[in-house]
Amino acid sequence: MAKATIPPWPKKPPKPRRDIGTRNRYHAATFFEVNKMKKIILPLILALLFVSGVVAQQNPADAPATKEDIQRYLEVTHSREMMKQIFDVMAKSIRDMTHDRITKEHSALPPDAEERMNKKTDEMLKNMPIGEMFDVMISVYQKHWTKGDVDNLVAFYSTPTGKKVLAEMPQTMAESMQAMRPVMLKHLDTMKQNVDQQLAELKKEYKVGQAKKAEPVSN
Repeated sequence: MAKATIPPWPKKPPKPRRDIGTRNRYHAATFFEVNKMKKIILPLILALLFVSGVVAQQNPADAPATKEDIQRYLEVTHSREMMKQIFDVMAKSIRDMTHDRITKEHSALPPDAEERMNKKTDEMLKNMPIGEMFDVMISVYQKHWTKGDVDNLVAFYSTPTGKKVLAEMPQTMAESMQAMRPVMLKHLDTMKQNVDQQLAELKKEYKVGQAKKAEPVSN
């Protein structure tokens, strides 16, 4: 009886050898692509951050107030009319002070001294450069106020309470100055006395010093 033949066990196919050059080229290509993506993505991120920052800075409410914004506020608050009323209050206060001063020194002044002083005061206040003063005010307001600030102020002074404040403010200021006047005059009198006393002491001290310098030096 013939022996059965056993077929040989199939050999494993040899593993393909990696081409070192191919692998290096693959890594180099991958590194190049990553660097290329970085060069594209990073500028995009920076650009987005910059744009978002600019948008935040350009929020209209936070933007500096323009000249037109301040002029709108001054118009709503009737600032020119209020300025005129303030000058009237100042003129009255100056007239009262002038009257008190002339009453004390009337014997050394001409009879029409008070009339002439009041006329001079009126001329000075009349010639005040109101337009130039408002130009300076606007530039100062622009340094400290934003557009949002002006919008809020305009909104407030458009309310009944805001309109009442504007209407009552000149008279309130006039009465306040009238009420403060005796206190101010008393304080000013005290200040004048102190200044006169200090000047007298300084004159005396200077006179003594000069006298000592003039004394002959003994050997």
